[in-house]
Amino acid sequence: MKKTYAIVLLTAAIAAGAGCNKKKETPPPPPVPSTSAPAAVSVVGVTLGKAVGGDKKITTATDTFAPSDTIYASVDTDGTAPATSLSARWTYQDGQTVKEETQSITPTGPATAEFHISKPEGWPAGDYSVEILVNGVSARKASFKVG
Repeated sequence: MKKTYAIVLLTAAIAAGAGCNKKKETPPPPPVPSTSAPAAVSVVGVTLGKAVGGDKKITTATDTFAPSDTIYASVDTDGTAPATSLSARWTYQDGQTVKEETQSITPTGPATAEFHISKPEGWPAGDYSVEILVNGVSARKASFKVG
């Protein structure tokens, strides 16, 4: 009986020792909070026309204007940013700058901005364009004619 008791005791000691050498599994670390910057603002559309509504959207789109028309550009953006510089650079035929204007916007999703140019004595006939820039980087360009 002593022999059987000694074998049982020895087996228990070996099993206990084997269990002690087993590595404890550590739980995975908690997820790290996101520190990514908010989404950048992008220009999703530029529409030209002769008038805008209260929502800054063009009422009737066109790319042909009379010399006496005020020319509007409705700029649709998307994205989120604490402060964004949105600019319109209006040019005539060979790239001669007609007007450049900048607005500071703080969008939190889809938004619309409006730019316009007018010339009481009338625009010379020819090809024009408006280039929209976001923080000084070209984002979209629209061409039009006066004539």
